[in-house]
Amino acid sequence: MSVNKIVLAYSGGLDTSVILKWLKEEYNCTVVAFAADLGQEEDWDAVHEKGLATGAEKVVISDLKETFVKDFIFPAFRANAIYEGSYLLGTSLARPLIAMEQVQVAAAEGADAVSHGATGKGNDQVRFELGYLALNPKLKIIAPWRIWDLNSRTKLLSYAKIHGISVPVTKEKPYSSDENLLHISFEGGILEDPWQEPDENMFKLTCSPEAAQDKPTYIEIEFANGDPVAIDGEKMTPAVLFARLNELGGENGIGRLDMVENRFVGMKSRGVYETPGGTVLRTAHRDLETITLDREVLRIRDSLIPRYADLVYNGFWFAPEMRLLQKTMDEAQQTVNGVVRLKLYKGNCVPVGRKSDNSLYQESFATFEEDEVYNQADAGGFIRLNALRLKMQALKTK
Repeated sequence: MSVNKIVLAYSGGLDTSVILKWLKEEYNCTVVAFAADLGQEEDWDAVHEKGLATGAEKVVISDLKETFVKDFIFPAFRANAIYEGSYLLGTSLARPLIAMEQVQVAAAEGADAVSHGATGKGNDQVRFELGYLALNPKLKIIAPWRIWDLNSRTKLLSYAKIHGISVPVTKEKPYSSDENLLHISFEGGILEDPWQEPDENMFKLTCSPEAAQDKPTYIEIEFANGDPVAIDGEKMTPAVLFARLNELGGENGIGRLDMVENRFVGMKSRGVYETPGGTVLRTAHRDLETITLDREVLRIRDSLIPRYADLVYNGFWFAPEMRLLQKTMDEAQQTVNGVVRLKLYKGNCVPVGRKSDNSLYQESFATFEEDEVYNQADAGGFIRLNALRLKMQALKTK
């Protein structure tokens, strides 16, 4: 493949550092290193200097925190998206944003190719490349893991040592991690054995439930059209609000997940996740919907969640069916306004109160006390009509 300039999705870690050097040698062209700040704990000055030292013509670092939360996390949480009943899609939601910004950087830099550090076994290669192809199909795509012979962590470490590349991964800490505002994921190394319990020292965003404070934390989250807008009455921007939820959830031991999931490419993979703020937010959001959504609207919407989550997980964020689903999900959120009170305690997030001007809950109807709005005798006819087909079936079998 003949290319003039490549924009590489760059993190400064082992894989992309090696890839940066390898691209320059293999294609004999200039490489622009692009890094996305999605809220991960990172020394961006060091990333910039390392990219240049490794051979990048230029290092572009984009602050995408507010965009990530507002345009990717919040839409998914309006849909209550969850993959295989557990995973809140932290990595899956980040990849289309990185791809989108990478394509824009390629246009600005006059590049004719893009590259990424995803392996040929995982989901990220699909997510990145579906994004590239949806946004600019003219760009050439280079996926080193699918074409080179550096097909193991050991070989990558050896290559890095030979070329004088400093890397954060060591043999004493061989798992891979990915961090953003929504979560931290851990995989590989010792975690490839699904029977092996994760090391407590591995976790960054959450304390263990056993070590969490003995006193519960009560918080109130206010929603407008399905999006959180304030915590305890204080209005915040999306990224600031989400960071605060991460703090509150993390210090109470909330949001850890250890699961074996089904990758899009077909294999099963063990992942360990920390998603404190996301766990708190989804709990609060679903609880508010119990009083603000019509029963049948809620059921139809919930029936679409697995399809929505599959599309996100499999990389189809920019697909037309995704746009259709998002519009449907958002239509259902017009009445999801109000406040939820939560009790956070030792790994548990429990709704203990909710209120809304759009509430469909009417105490006068639901009360067990005497009322004047509901004729209990009407229930007899309701039951007989619903039992008619059962009665006919029973009579036929006799």
